[in-house]
Amino acid sequence: MENILSMLIFFPAAAATVGFMIHKDSMRQFGVVVTIVEFVLALLLWNEFDSSVAQMQFVQTLPLISSYGINYVVGVDGVSLFLIIMITFMTMIAVIGLTEKRAVKNLIITILYLEMTMVGVFVSLDLIMFYIFWELTLIPMFYIIGFWGAEKRFKAAIKFFLYTFIGSLIMLIGMLYFGYIYHETTGVWSFNLLDWYSVVLPFDVQLWLFIAFFFGFAVKVPMFPFHTWLPLAHSQAPTIGSIVLAAVLLKMETYGFIRFSLPLFPDASVYFMPFMATLGIIAIIYTAMVAYAQEDMKQMIAYSSISHMGVIILGVFALNAEGISGAVFLMIGHGVVSGALFMSVGVLYDRRKTKMIKEFGGLAKNMPMFALVYAVVLMASIGLPLTVGFIGEFLSLLGFFKVSPFLTFIASLTIVLSAVYMLSMYKRTFFGELLKKENKDMKDIHGRELLALGSLVFLIISLGVYPKVILEPLDVSVQKVIKIMDVKSVEQKTKDRLRELNTIGEVK
Repeated sequence: MENILSMLIFFPAAAATVGFMIHKDSMRQFGVVVTIVEFVLALLLWNEFDSSVAQMQFVQTLPLISSYGINYVVGVDGVSLFLIIMITFMTMIAVIGLTEKRAVKNLIITILYLEMTMVGVFVSLDLIMFYIFWELTLIPMFYIIGFWGAEKRFKAAIKFFLYTFIGSLIMLIGMLYFGYIYHETTGVWSFNLLDWYSVVLPFDVQLWLFIAFFFGFAVKVPMFPFHTWLPLAHSQAPTIGSIVLAAVLLKMETYGFIRFSLPLFPDASVYFMPFMATLGIIAIIYTAMVAYAQEDMKQMIAYSSISHMGVIILGVFALNAEGISGAVFLMIGHGVVSGALFMSVGVLYDRRKTKMIKEFGGLAKNMPMFALVYAVVLMASIGLPLTVGFIGEFLSLLGFFKVSPFLTFIASLTIVLSAVYMLSMYKRTFFGELLKKENKDMKDIHGRELLALGSLVFLIISLGVYPKVILEPLDVSVQKVIKIMDVKSVEQKTKDRLRELNTIGEVK
């Protein structure tokens, strides 16, 4: 099992390469089998994971460019473990529920390469390797939106690429400068994150590096005001592209704040906490109101995702165990729920070739099973207790309540606002008279659609009822992050105090 992380990274890519030799008529079944095997590997990783240990596990190191400290270093802790499981599960469900008819073989091959890059992001402990996987996610996603998307797909794909690529370049400058600082401090080159955790930076350096990493992460969350690329990307992407984008790619950035920004720049994280909280609250309120004004279902869900990501930001920058654990749990929960929402919209689009709410009405009469499934998913998105959406939102807001009860009250309005626009959309889509002839001919979900959506509903309810299975091992790793922050903050304060005393001594 010592090489299981490498297997998780490269098995989808190896299978995708083999996929070029598979006949196009068998490619759908091949993709399902590959993603099932990948998910089973993730479950084996979970089975072998020691939830009582805070340190990185299954660490594997191989030299790449040793003279500059660039190595292949992978490892997982409680934070990354469940995100990896979510990646493999959602990719499997997306492929099982795939309804795309055009160039299915190329699409599945692209999805498998994308899965490799996504897993690579969450297990990389070398910053250069992390950056490579981070940027490689752009290529298959650009192809998915640009080839299989709707009429404005090229504009959406280019905007997605430019926004995220430019933000990532700024982050790369910060990474290279940190590597230079490490070399100046220790005399050796290293881009190993575990080595960087031992470096205590001056406060002013932390500020600039936090800003550099901020641009890389904030654009991809996306945080206000960098969010404009996401609704366009979602509205133009095919269903499977929207599922992967919402469920996984948006979580890479908030993961980056927890894995890098907080422990590497603890004092800067505290300093920028009010700023980050302000951006999070603006995203929560503003994008929720914009979501209410949408007539396109995918646009509404896209703005809803930005609003929920604002809650995650609040949890992360609560800088306490409740907030950070809640943020990670909400990442997982939102991944499942948003994936189910986009898949549900895909069901309607496949039957009517439209995503406009006004084109529907009364669908509960001839699609009762789908109406029930959609209702459960929608309630989880709102944050109904006993669903996966409630646990993450509650813990994130509880963590931030310790920081600012007043701002938490404002942020909690997201639950009310999301209920307003989600229930309004559901009422207009499923209730009322079944007037349009095209809607009368729509058939209820069955087969692979029911299997895919039913699996997501099961996960939504089971994790909402019993979140301990994730929260318990997650808390151990979160406590480790907080401890690193506390130790480095104390060391920095001690250094500053000694510097002041030395200055006083020189003056005397």
